[in-house]
Amino acid sequence: MLTFLTRIFSNRTAGVADDSYTYNQEGYYIHPTNNRPDPKVSVIMPVYNAEKTLRKTIDSVIDQTIGFNEIEFLIIDDKSKDNSRSIILDYANEYSNIVPVFFKSNNGSPAKPRNVGIELAKGTYTMFIDSDDWLSPDGIEALYNLMEKTGDPYAIGRTIKVEDNKLVITGEYNSCEYRESINPCSIPHIFQHLGPTARMIRTQFLRDHNCRFPHMKFAEDKQFFIDVLTNCPSISTTKDVIYYVNRFRDNKSLVGTTTIFEKTDTNLAVIRHVIKKELPEEIERMVLNRLYEFDCITRLFNRHHFLRSLRKDIYYNKFAEVLETTKGLRYDFTENFFEPWHKVLVDLFKEKRFTDIVKLIEWSLKDTTKEMVIREDGLPYYRLPFPEPYEWARINMLAVYKEHLKTDEHYILRVNIYGDDLDKVNCFAIRQRDNEINENVLPIEQIGEKLFEVKIPLDLLAQLDTTSHTMFIRYYDYRKLHIKMNTRRIFEYGGKKIDFYTTIGDNFGVNVK
Repeated sequence: MLTFLTRIFSNRTAGVADDSYTYNQEGYYIHPTNNRPDPKVSVIMPVYNAEKTLRKTIDSVIDQTIGFNEIEFLIIDDKSKDNSRSIILDYANEYSNIVPVFFKSNNGSPAKPRNVGIELAKGTYTMFIDSDDWLSPDGIEALYNLMEKTGDPYAIGRTIKVEDNKLVITGEYNSCEYRESINPCSIPHIFQHLGPTARMIRTQFLRDHNCRFPHMKFAEDKQFFIDVLTNCPSISTTKDVIYYVNRFRDNKSLVGTTTIFEKTDTNLAVIRHVIKKELPEEIERMVLNRLYEFDCITRLFNRHHFLRSLRKDIYYNKFAEVLETTKGLRYDFTENFFEPWHKVLVDLFKEKRFTDIVKLIEWSLKDTTKEMVIREDGLPYYRLPFPEPYEWARINMLAVYKEHLKTDEHYILRVNIYGDDLDKVNCFAIRQRDNEINENVLPIEQIGEKLFEVKIPLDLLAQLDTTSHTMFIRYYDYRKLHIKMNTRRIFEYGGKKIDFYTTIGDNFGVNVK
């Protein structure tokens, strides 16, 4: 049996495994194993040239608290050129429930390997993992128990993006609370994060609804999970950490080699796929809003690569293709935008005011202290760098520092909040900037028409890690509202220096030393 240290520090360099396999008509070989016929969960992992990360990923599946004997691990190598196949066979020789599948030739994306995994899976439930990521030790057990309890076809938990010096919660709307058997469309942002991370799906559900990954260089998982979610009558979610995404600086992927125009082409293909499905209007609006606003406005325009480009005409020609897909819609596709100023960009484009589009993106990316105004209607607005009719763009919610008081036991913060959703304010949070898992949540009380108060115990501040922390108000369960502030307060308590400061974006933060 391979020991933990052997698995981690093995220096085996056997080279590429012998290619004398007998491939089937579909172009792949299934290594013979004696795995159990009724595993609880099938884990599907496509592999391509992953020798540097593969052992850590495999070990994270082996070490699951549910018991590795309850798992079928389908490791599907897409004709790697490095030692990946040798590593896979090493593990398969030790564990009968590891099923190596080798392709005769490379497919160009993880789509076909994952689809083969779905066809071969014997588990009641299916999960996906990428060969450079890893699972939390109890990740599979947490999702399995949730799905057994609810009977839902789909469950999702927390994904943590691991950067060189930071842990970041991704797709927080998916895992901000425990939910059982809810309508997926009750989460407004449900279609915003559609990667394969931290999700478990009933295997028969995938087969019944013919959910498969399309062959694309990019966005294949986006279309797949749109198909899954639009067929789900109910889903469940958990706050438990399930999955860690590898975003270390030296980890490069196929996505990083895909141009923004190739990505937009694949997003256009997904848009056409969604429109062809003829979904109920409410659901179609939600799905397409993600594709139009995030993929075809934010990613295409609201990035520095657009400002740096000397060929902005290519961007405009591509966006013209995007707008062409909206002509047959039953509604104005800009009505559901999460950021109202994105609608201004669309209007400017239709008026061929391309110089003003550049000006708008410069405002978005370079103006760190944007002017915000409470107008006559009592609601917050951005002042844009244009005259009427584009001078103003609504801000959904705005929080502005009012005052603070320090007592013997508390730091009392008072904040004015303006916007549409004052009744949806949930709580106040203090979150460590370099490790978002570390968070303290406090109640917030409305003490006036727009005035809110939070009492922060001084003992809690003294117990915070000695680093910088962001502070925000949470509303609609997962949306974050940062507090605009232009003052500073420093004091000592419990042997620590507590520094309430203003960030570069005029937001409220605290640094503990």
